[in-house]
Amino acid sequence: MRPAVLGGTPAFDEPLPLIRPALPDDADLPARIGAVLDSGMITNAVEVRRFEQVTAEYLGVPNVVAVSNCTTGLMLLLRCLDVGGPVVVPSFTFIASGHAVRWNGLPVVFADSDPRTATIDPASVPDGGFSAILATHTYGSPCAVDELSARAEQAGAVLLFDAAHGFGARYPDGSMVGSKGLAEVFSLSPTKTLTTGEGGLVTTGDDELARQLRVARDYGNPGNYDSVLLGLNGRMTEIAALLGTAALPRFPGWLEQRHHLVERYVKSLAGVPGLSFQEIPAGAVSSYKDFTVRVGADFGLTRDELADCLRAERISTRAYFDPPLHRQTVYADVPAGPLPGTEELARTMITLPLSTRLAAAAVDRVCDAITRVHEHGTEIAQTLRRTE
Repeated sequence: MRPAVLGGTPAFDEPLPLIRPALPDDADLPARIGAVLDSGMITNAVEVRRFEQVTAEYLGVPNVVAVSNCTTGLMLLLRCLDVGGPVVVPSFTFIASGHAVRWNGLPVVFADSDPRTATIDPASVPDGGFSAILATHTYGSPCAVDELSARAEQAGAVLLFDAAHGFGARYPDGSMVGSKGLAEVFSLSPTKTLTTGEGGLVTTGDDELARQLRVARDYGNPGNYDSVLLGLNGRMTEIAALLGTAALPRFPGWLEQRHHLVERYVKSLAGVPGLSFQEIPAGAVSSYKDFTVRVGADFGLTRDELADCLRAERISTRAYFDPPLHRQTVYADVPAGPLPGTEELARTMITLPLSTRLAAAAVDRVCDAITRVHEHGTEIAQTLRRTE
């Protein structure tokens, strides 16, 4: 069977989306939402307190502060900590990581990422001259936390984690992502493993920091309308919190399903020349917010050419993260040294469809399409490059 890009029949009749959000379907959920609406308290009230409590128990952390989204959580965290100097951020990350730093008026220092793990390379963190490290659990795989902790301690800096992708992941010691560094910040947007529509969570073992964050998310108002810091409206809605609380009991099963689908992908694609997968640290567990594959030279086509072929098959993909931060227009004024790992990742990584609702048969069809593209690689390359 010929690939669709060469005139064959597409693998899917309808476009296969990259993700589909997993949402609770409790029979009593509409009534619970109605009760919230009837109460007249529709933001930052009893449901938010309940959601913070159940997620703290699930993650095994002392404090969870619910916020309107992960970006706001990162912005408020840096503000509450009164970080006054440069912040080290991997260039291979989502836009929000760097934006939160610059919104606070702080200089960004770009670090490189390891092409094998796709997470920040501790060796690329400078010996000093910075106030904080903001590391990302890329695609849901935990960072090298011990090495980063040593780097931060050596520099007298705080270690923070943009854990946007990481809800449900575990560090090699078995502890949940959310329990390391001074604080970690999760995203609950529709693309994440646990979603409340929009929303975020800040976890910390520092009680005073948690107290400050709760004030900061309400404009810096401690309750008497005499603001004590420059906060934001970072409050979570009651309905978002209710969705999160309802989803959490189902979440372990959803996470297990994601792992089964990833295992199916890896088993089917492991023999295809030129394809390799993100290395997860020994003993760690990824949340697999994304399943992403590196496309090497032996595949016979570039990452972008493979994406074109899969588009013809009606399979959605994404090039996370290309361009990386240091090549984005808004960061053109930020000095950046050589970042070879970042450049390799940005050039070669392709994200394939993955969600709790994805059927195993759909994974098989995606893998079959990729295999057929490789088998016809020479002809496809000639066809695509002839039209450039």
